Amino acid sequence: MVHVYNCHPFSSQQIVQVEQEPGLVCCGGGALFVVATGGCKVEAYSVVQEGCPLICRFATMGSVRKIQHSKIGDYLVTIEEKNSATYLRAYTNWRYQAEEKARVGVRLLGHLLRGASVRGGVQMEIIEIPLSECPVAVACCSVTGDLLVGCENTLVLFTLRRQNQQSLQSQSQQIVQSTWPNTQQSSSQSQGQTSSSNQNISILDFERSVILHLPIIKLKQVSLCAGYVAVRTELEVLVLKLDASAESQALDESSETIEPPEDQADFLVVSIHQELLGDRAKYCEIPVSIEKTGLEDRRQYTLTYVLFRRFSPEYFQGCSEDETHLHSLQLYPLFTSNQSETLEEPACVFCFFSLPTVGYLYSLKGGVELLSTYQYPEKVLEAVLTDHLLHVITKNALQCFTVRLAAVAARIEDPYIDTTMKACPPSNLEVCALRMQLFIGLRSVCVYRRHVILLSTADAETSMETERSAQRRGLELKEHNMLTGIFLAVGIDPATTPALESLLSRPFLSRKWALSSSKGISASGHGWNIYVVDTVSPLTLYQEMVEYSQRYAESNPQAQSLRHLLSEAHLLLRASLLQNSEQLRDSEDYLVVSLQRDGPAERQTVAQTDTRELEEALRQNCAQLGDCFSSQKDCHLALPYYRMSGLPVTEVIARNRPFPCSPHSYGPGFLFYLKHYLLEETEQSLSQEAADKVIDIFSQSEPSQLVSVCASPPMTNISPAQTLRILQNLEDTAGVSVPLTITMATMMLLMDDLPQYTQLMERHAEMLLVYSFIEEPRMLVHGGIRGQQTHIRVTALTRQLAKSHPGLLVAAMVALHENNKVQLEQADHIFQELGCENSLEVDFWEAMLMASSQEAVIQELLFRVASVYIDQLTNTHSEPHQDPAFNLSRQKPLKSADDLINSCSHYGALYPWLTVLSPVLTTSFQHQEALHKLQSLLCGPSLSVGSVMPLLERLSEETLWGFSLHLLCATRRGQYGSSIEKLLDRCPQAIIAYANHQLQDKNMVLWWQKLLPELCNRTRASANNSILLAALKETLVVVAMEMSPAEFLELIPDDGTASYFLPHLLTCSQRHLLA
Repeated sequence: MVHVYNCHPFSSQQIVQVEQEPGLVCCGGGALFVVATGGCKVEAYSVVQEGCPLICRFATMGSVRKIQHSKIGDYLVTIEEKNSATYLRAYTNWRYQAEEKARVGVRLLGHLLRGASVRGGVQMEIIEIPLSECPVAVACCSVTGDLLVGCENTLVLFTLRRQNQQSLQSQSQQIVQSTWPNTQQSSSQSQGQTSSSNQNISILDFERSVILHLPIIKLKQVSLCAGYVAVRTELEVLVLKLDASAESQALDESSETIEPPEDQADFLVVSIHQELLGDRAKYCEIPVSIEKTGLEDRRQYTLTYVLFRRFSPEYFQGCSEDETHLHSLQLYPLFTSNQSETLEEPACVFCFFSLPTVGYLYSLKGGVELLSTYQYPEKVLEAVLTDHLLHVITKNALQCFTVRLAAVAARIEDPYIDTTMKACPPSNLEVCALRMQLFIGLRSVCVYRRHVILLSTADAETSMETERSAQRRGLELKEHNMLTGIFLAVGIDPATTPALESLLSRPFLSRKWALSSSKGISASGHGWNIYVVDTVSPLTLYQEMVEYSQRYAESNPQAQSLRHLLSEAHLLLRASLLQNSEQLRDSEDYLVVSLQRDGPAERQTVAQTDTRELEEALRQNCAQLGDCFSSQKDCHLALPYYRMSGLPVTEVIARNRPFPCSPHSYGPGFLFYLKHYLLEETEQSLSQEAADKVIDIFSQSEPSQLVSVCASPPMTNISPAQTLRILQNLEDTAGVSVPLTITMATMMLLMDDLPQYTQLMERHAEMLLVYSFIEEPRMLVHGGIRGQQTHIRVTALTRQLAKSHPGLLVAAMVALHENNKVQLEQADHIFQELGCENSLEVDFWEAMLMASSQEAVIQELLFRVASVYIDQLTNTHSEPHQDPAFNLSRQKPLKSADDLINSCSHYGALYPWLTVLSPVLTTSFQHQEALHKLQSLLCGPSLSVGSVMPLLERLSEETLWGFSLHLLCATRRGQYGSSIEKLLDRCPQAIIAYANHQLQDKNMVLWWQKLLPELCNRTRASANNSILLAALKETLVVVAMEMSPAEFLELIPDDGTASYFLPHLLTCSQRHLLA
């Protein structure tokens, strides 16, 4: 389906003053090239200046049959005829003919001019390109400047080469010196007279790179773009991808030339419609073989089939048999705004071709896809594709259709297209036709930037139609003569019989009619014109589309045509913004500005101004599309379009009103946008008026979302009294729920009604409240989505819970962390913002140790709590007589040491010998709790002793509790020998308890290897020490139980104290005998 909108895409037109009847036209590089009918002269006119003045004219070496201009290299290529022979020639430096320089160089392909002709300066060159077959079609690549020549069954690719003129002069001088040594002096003088500017100019040449053989089809038209090769026959289109690789490898055996099938002249072959895309195109049964011819080009070429389309005659409904053919084959590249045309491959490549009544546009890169099908209202003679529009001509009209190139390129350029952040109309959006411009006898069309060049003649027949009409008229004349001769042979004179004369005088059967047509043209004047029609700027056409769309908006805001027209306007703006600064500088606007202003600064200012205007227009269009999608299908698209518009939420709310038929309901797209806006973590808050309006909208449309809406960060300024009334009504209709109760309690808190707040919070059990916080964490925390502490903000409810229900707050934060609602660092920031880093934060860490199963988190928390315990021990020890109010400033821990030992596996039971070392009633409660928790961590299985050793250096061993911590660390590290010595030095009464607990299993040998000798030595030195004597006795009891009599006997010292050991030896012997 093709939509038709009455928008005029043309701004002005002018007639090019051409002296002779034009036969061919083409354009490029800001110039229009006109070839006179049957002539050997090319005239170039400027299409970017007012009046289209003549740039230059130059003669060709033959009668031009086809002409093409290359953007890269700024050269012309022609197919010429002379003396019944066909030639292919390229014309370079043609602009220098404007300075009336008569010097023209003629050379063969690959034979660069040297000597005097080069030293004389830059001049126009004619490059003769020899071919083994007659050329049928030519095409130039707009990306690389390469040349593709199509013969009847072959394609020849010529690579554009550039060679610096200075290097050519040095080569020429070397040749002259080696050939004629006497001319060395004159050559040096001649070289000295050459200007430096001429030496830096590059000379163009071509290298025959590769030949493609297509033996079973007859080419009619070719196209080349960025390695893509397109071929058109009468009823077929084939697109290939030619890739060049630097690896030197043998060609695949499958690339050998395939012989064409036998002559089938005796059979009637009917073509069958066929469309093969991508990998399936290789099954088109059209063999293509590669013949590499480049001598200097060592690359290897491979072919990939991309697209094949064959049409059967029934596709040409309404056309005669002579008109059943394809035309207007075109490969079109498109660069995005972050690309350079001269250095990169195009982001997109499109292929267009047309039938007389329908056109097809395909996207080739990233998967072959049919984008658009253009149904023409009448037979189209020719079509040209551009960034913004498709221009087609019929015999009497120029018409424009919209294109989808920008939709494809936008999705390649921006990965966030088609998400909740950004959107773009689909690439398969139905096309539309704009207002047509009437002409008389249009014959051909070409486009340069925003200039459409039209050639019209009174007998508007294309070159192909002219050839076919001549053949048809020849047959009709032959038939007329044959019928007249038959009538005369039987004695009947057609001139005397009116009926016969009328029969033989019908149109297309009379020589008299054919001749009178040409005579009428010549008698009435030249009968031809060349028009340059300027299209309006994209911004102007966009504004006209917006004005046109207002008609639909006023009559039917939900009309499908309104959305379609706004989508067309969106793609029009995107196509303009996709052009980068380099493309803008090359456009005709800046070429004109360069003639009128001082320099590049003004051109850059104009470019920046135009870009800003286009971006502003795009934002306005996005807002209009957001309005359009708010109440239509695909309502989810309202969200990205409103976001792209940059409008604040208050303006979006003002743009949306309830449906007239239902005053209490809003569009689903608008509600979808509003919910996503409220879900965003933003620091911007709505005003009280706007926040109340949002509450009112959801209370009417989606009351179930009120809890989530009230918890949203932008809604901090809502009116608590009004919101509470709405929530109470919701509770009356929908029933009691825990999240709703918490939201109502929050409103009470904002109204400073603490009793009602407390009553509501006590309605439900603590775990139910925690589950509600998991469901809606924004009741407690705002921000944190980006994982940065600066974006974390606590709510009024969180502050109140820290005062009145600290356990609930800690449990809620643990649940949020375990459900990936907040991160550990964010939770730390929350407690710091609450001013509870010395109390609730530690309680949170301890609770996390009980709940978390992540090893990395556990180790981090163990280090943190150990550091806190050490800090508490250090501070309380350094200030033993501090103010009691200081202790009250810190709340009592939620979990005591005993609670943690009983409920958390990371806290171990205190070793028995620690009770001997720990002082009793000598420190404060906080100090005692911190000491027991730290000792419990060191007794547990999880804390890494090495990580806390540097921190323990802050604690002195002078006190017994400090000594106990260092002794714990030494024991955990396996330093039992030194620990025994230190313990005997500081607290010998704890040695037996220490040994009973620590010296077990594999460490049992330390009883008699380390402890017994130490006790013997110390007792000998201090015989009256009852503590040591008791420890020695207990040690001997253990040793007697563990050793044999012989081993025990060896331990008895020989200092005369053996009598002290004899009872224990007797006990050992008795035990041994019993065993």
